[in-house]
Amino acid sequence: MSKPKIGVIGIPGKWSTEVLADRLEAQTGFRAVIDMNQVELCLDSQRLMYQGLDLTTLDGLIIKKISEVYSPATEDRLRLLSYAEQAGVRLFSPTHSVGNLINRLAGTLALQHGQIPMPKTRVTENLELAFETVRAFGSAILKPLYSTKARGMIMLTQEDSDEFVRNALEEYRQIQSIYYIQQTVSLDGRDLGMVFVGGEYVCTYARVGNKDSWNTTINSGGRYEGFEPDAELIELGRKAQACYDLSFTTVDIALTDQGPVVFEVSAFGGFKGALEGCGVDAAQIYADYVLKEVAKS
Repeated sequence: MSKPKIGVIGIPGKWSTEVLADRLEAQTGFRAVIDMNQVELCLDSQRLMYQGLDLTTLDGLIIKKISEVYSPATEDRLRLLSYAEQAGVRLFSPTHSVGNLINRLAGTLALQHGQIPMPKTRVTENLELAFETVRAFGSAILKPLYSTKARGMIMLTQEDSDEFVRNALEEYRQIQSIYYIQQTVSLDGRDLGMVFVGGEYVCTYARVGNKDSWNTTINSGGRYEGFEPDAELIELGRKAQACYDLSFTTVDIALTDQGPVVFEVSAFGGFKGALEGCGVDAAQIYADYVLKEVAKS
């Protein structure tokens, strides 16, 4: 029996993309890292092509990273991949599930529907309502609907003048379609990334800030550490990721003085946090899971 051919949708040269392709190649002898910028849908010949490879002929495609920066164009890339999905190629994760997490508002509504505790959040197109919300929250973060790793987020505090807040809101609205405003929560300098593969809990790592930034992302100088959650916290993470049908995900959780809250669920969580924080090779676990699922087909 021939071994399955699994392609990795990702960013060529990026560690998480390449290590996943490495793990698959070691078990199947096949390697394909696919940059969506070079994919062509040929409707006349019913093929989805990448550098001479017809993606519809593969046994599976893993969406590791669909674009470097999220935007409405990212959703167009998912539509292209859905063509392979409709042709019978297994997608990890399914395109409809990933689509619910490209747009922050869609992801938030899914969590709300699942009754997952989140920081206070309000969404509006109206500047005056946005201003009133920021002032009511005291300290708030403006979050773009399309962003990762805290890119484009703006923090406003109660010490900021009314003029400063209004100017920030006006500038934000010039490039964003809607105000997504979330009240800040009191952290102890860290937040958690809880990893799941196929809905099963793997491990939890902490992102620890460097005190020079209001966020704990690695892009802002944070670092990874191990963390041992209790059963109740794991169940919260499990419930949050269950709001979506994802093959691999990281649930971002903050521990606050009012209890744990979920910031978001990621469709493109990396492997480095699990490796450096927990000593767990999540890329290998994910590759094993995908190969097992494809074998069932």
